This record gives sequence, structure tokens and C-alpha cells, in this order.
Amino acid sequence: MSLLLGIAALLAVVVGVAHSVLGERYILTRLFRRDDLPALFGGPEFTKRTLRFAWHLTTVAWWGLAAIIGLLAQDLISFQRVATVLAATFLITGLITLVVSRGRHLAWPVFLCIGGICAYASTL
Repeated sequence: MSLLLGIAALLAVVVGVAHSVLGERYILTRLFRRDDLPALFGGPEFTKRTLRFAWHLTTVAWWGLAAIIGLLAQDLISFQRVATVLAATFLITGLITLVVSRGRHLAWPVFLCIGGICAYASTL
């Protein structure tokens, strides 16, 4: 079972890479060439940044899940380790959301709060 879970973890990492690289190349760049994107929060640039970081956050989430699958594969699963993976996943998500949206997308403080709570929980 651990070999199969290891393969599953690797596949989740690979799918994340493919999702980000191919999505950026074949979907996002073509979508952003359009002139009729909605102008959210003042202009189409915010819309483009939001779509881009939302697209790539899917990859971050899959990598977090891959880490948990990897822990399962190695029989290293524990409350602290899962909480640490979740903390890292949400903290990275929050930082990406903060930086890319320049603080204008309101999800970043929520993601950072979730990450902080999970980081705290991992120390208990």
C-alpha cells in the first residue's frame, strides 16, 4: 500500500506542475488577450491577477495534499505533521494571495489566519 500511496503523492505533484505550466501557457495567456474581461476593483488587471493566483493556488493545494499522501505512504502520519502541512499550505496560499492581489483580495487574511491556527495546533 505504501508504494501505491507514494505513486499517488508523486502523481499529485506532477499534476500540479502540469496544471500550472500548461494552464499558464494554453489557458491563462490566451484568456488574458481578450478585451472583454470584467473590470473588477478598478480594472481588468485585478481580474487577471485574481484569475492567475486562483489558478495556481489549485497547484499549491494539490501539493499540500501530496505531502499528506506522502506521510501516509511512509506511515508517518500524525496530528502534528498533518497540522504542519496544512499550516504551510494555507500560509503559502495567504502570502500568494496577499502579494499577487496587492492586498486587495480579501481572502489573504483568512488564509493566513487558518495557517497560523494550524501552525499553533501543530505545536500542541
